[in-house]
Amino acid sequence: MTALSKQSTLPGKPPSESSVTMTEIVLPSDTNALGTIFGGKVMSWIDIAGAIAAGRHARRVVVTASIDALHFLAPIKLGYFVHLRAMVNFAARTSMEVGIRVESENPLTGEIVNTVRAYATFVALDDHGRPTPVPSVLPISSEEIRRFEEAKKRRESRMRLAEEIKARH
Repeated sequence: MTALSKQSTLPGKPPSESSVTMTEIVLPSDTNALGTIFGGKVMSWIDIAGAIAAGRHARRVVVTASIDALHFLAPIKLGYFVHLRAMVNFAARTSMEVGIRVESENPLTGEIVNTVRAYATFVALDDHGRPTPVPSVLPISSEEIRRFEEAKKRRESRMRLAEEIKARH
């Protein structure tokens, strides 16, 4: 068994099998007094896109375990199109890291701007609501391998933080 596949006894899957692209339009009810989208609305879409990607990978019901810090790089304006691209980067025994990239598109010019990047962790659940094993991730392209290796490092950091928080309480 290779290092990539020993996370689970289930057959591994390439990240491309979990790939999701969602497109939304920013409506007046989605915006603040400045005419830009509420951050919470973007967070909601990120959670949905991430859950779909994780669910595709696990072929199970998934729940959000955490969302890493969100970095809003540019405003998203009323009437713009919002493209969310999500893909599973790494899977542990029952959890998966999903990378989500959010881009805004000016509908009049076609200009596309990277607006948000996020990493979310989802846990797969069995029929009784308990964590259940998921397939490992089998990266193929150099980009997938890079994302896989970076996700492993982020997971180690998340695990250390969880231990520190648990020790304080």
